[in-house]
Amino acid sequence: MDFNTDYDYLFKILLLGDSSVGKSSIMLRYTKIRTINIDNKKVKLQIWDTAGQEKFRTIVRSYYRGTKGIILVYDITNVETFNNIKSWVKEIDTYGENVENLLLVGNKNDLESKRQVTTKMGQKLAEELGVAFFETSAKNDTNIEPAFFGLAKKIKETEIQTDIPNRDNIIKPTRGSEIKREESGCC
Repeated sequence: MDFNTDYDYLFKILLLGDSSVGKSSIMLRYTKIRTINIDNKKVKLQIWDTAGQEKFRTIVRSYYRGTKGIILVYDITNVETFNNIKSWVKEIDTYGENVENLLLVGNKNDLESKRQVTTKMGQKLAEELGVAFFETSAKNDTNIEPAFFGLAKKIKETEIQTDIPNRDNIIKPTRGSEIKREESGCC
């Protein structure tokens, strides 16, 4: 059986936020599974949407399993969805299995005349959370690609850092030292 893959990395990305902020539209605009090229490596993005389960306020733990990055989405025309981002962050802290790659997205920036959340408010929250920030429009395909690409690049950098072994735990034999071998009764 050949387990050869057509990618170097596979990153599960979860879209979180209140109902009707445009998570499904963002996912459909970008597609559920997409392979991109980052630093000459093929990176497959597997994008998960909560499919309305956010109405129950706590997302099933299985959604978080294996997640490498989370996009927190709010609707710029609904300040309540913006105010709820911090409760989503608390949920990530509780169930997110140490997910450290987050991105804040203010969606529906095509509805400027109905805006309730300023760009400055989004930038300030992103700064408080220590995450990147984009304003997007799934309808007009504004900043969707850069948002996903930016998050994927950050995840890849994090993955590379965690793949490097802790050099303090590496034991190097010195010249002239004997390697003791345990004798066993077998081969």
